[in-house]
Amino acid sequence: MNAKLFLKTLFLIAVLLLLVLMGMHNRQTVNFALPPILPNPQTQPAAIMYFAFFAIGILTGVIMVAGGKGGGGKNKAEK
Repeated sequence: MNAKLFLKTLFLIAVLLLLVLMGMHNRQTVNFALPPILPNPQTQPAAIMYFAFFAIGILTGVIMVAGGKGGGGKNKAEK
């Protein structure tokens, strides 16, 4: 197994563990207001908010990393 992939997997598991711990210990409701997009404030349990922000962060990271030039492996092989 690739060491870099293994370390990334361990990091993701650690972050998910923190997400689970936050969800278990933060059960109160919180208000989230974003007037330009959401006309009414949203009231949700804190754990749902943590999960939503985590999911948005993961999607943003995937979008930022995805794409690019697909020929990177060919250039290394030719040299």
